[in-house]
Amino acid sequence: MLIKTNHSGFVHPVSSEITSAEVYQSRRELLRLMATGAAGAALATWAGRDALAQGAVTRPGKLASLNATPSALSGGMALDKLTSYQDATSYNNFYEFGTDKADPAQNAHTLVTSPWTVEIEGLVKKPGKWALEDLLKLSAQEERIYRMRCVEGWSMVLPWVGYSLAELIKRVEPLGSAKYVEFVTLADKKTMPYVGSRVLDWPYVEGLRMDEALNPLTLLTFGMYGEVLPKQNGAPVRLVTPWKYGFKSAKSIVKIRFTETQPGTAWNKAARNEYGFFSNVNPAVDHPRWSQASERRIGEDGLFAKKRKTLMFNGYEAQVAQMYAGMDLKKFY
Repeated sequence: MLIKTNHSGFVHPVSSEITSAEVYQSRRELLRLMATGAAGAALATWAGRDALAQGAVTRPGKLASLNATPSALSGGMALDKLTSYQDATSYNNFYEFGTDKADPAQNAHTLVTSPWTVEIEGLVKKPGKWALEDLLKLSAQEERIYRMRCVEGWSMVLPWVGYSLAELIKRVEPLGSAKYVEFVTLADKKTMPYVGSRVLDWPYVEGLRMDEALNPLTLLTFGMYGEVLPKQNGAPVRLVTPWKYGFKSAKSIVKIRFTETQPGTAWNKAARNEYGFFSNVNPAVDHPRWSQASERRIGEDGLFAKKRKTLMFNGYEAQVAQMYAGMDLKKFY
């Protein structure tokens, strides 16, 4: 497909759009689910998530190193309504702690995040181990408000705290032969009850092409909402790549490896026809089991919420489209 680059900045959904037709379609969808017996499960999932979001959420607290300044890279996203802390920390994908969206918030308390090191290896001049404290000191941190999009059709707007991954990459000096960056996450059966399940090949691995990893939007992340990352959100250090589907943003990273060949990533290995290596947000490429042309914002009226049109590259087309010029984004999805 042809990529049209918008140099004018971010494009946002119009909040004043008429919603009655969408609500009507949602109700028809619910009736269809009732006819197939699936409505009960769908409603139970939403009710369980809402109940958890309304409950008391233990917050990890401030950390001196997270005194971040607002980032210009947030662009127009700073005008979007933030997802509530309760919603952002109670509706998560983190399969090491369970496959239901509510499981991570309930089970991740067992994760041990201190001490923590991240090992740098592969095609770099300066391999080695970095303590979390040293990573925190590497660069001045910023608060960036990013739209995040899940492959299952929901989205959030979150204030992340961190700095561009490029700061670390430049410090370790990749060799010219390094074309990809691989991220290996913690896989500890003692503290992560679902590690070892047949859902995925453990440990969870993700990867980016080098130019993607060096893009200023790619964030090495230590916090959210001005506080330390909650365990269910990927503590103590995770990746955030806002123009890709959420599963590309690896959580609880323990190793960063520089390679010449494209790494085998967790979901790509588990279901290659459903999850491509690039996984850029693209409304023109459907998941085999559902459309990706629209999305629901978490915290906005549940099953009957007005759906939003999915934006190409999740609204970051002006910042990232040039990396994929000339590529067939339906083939390289």
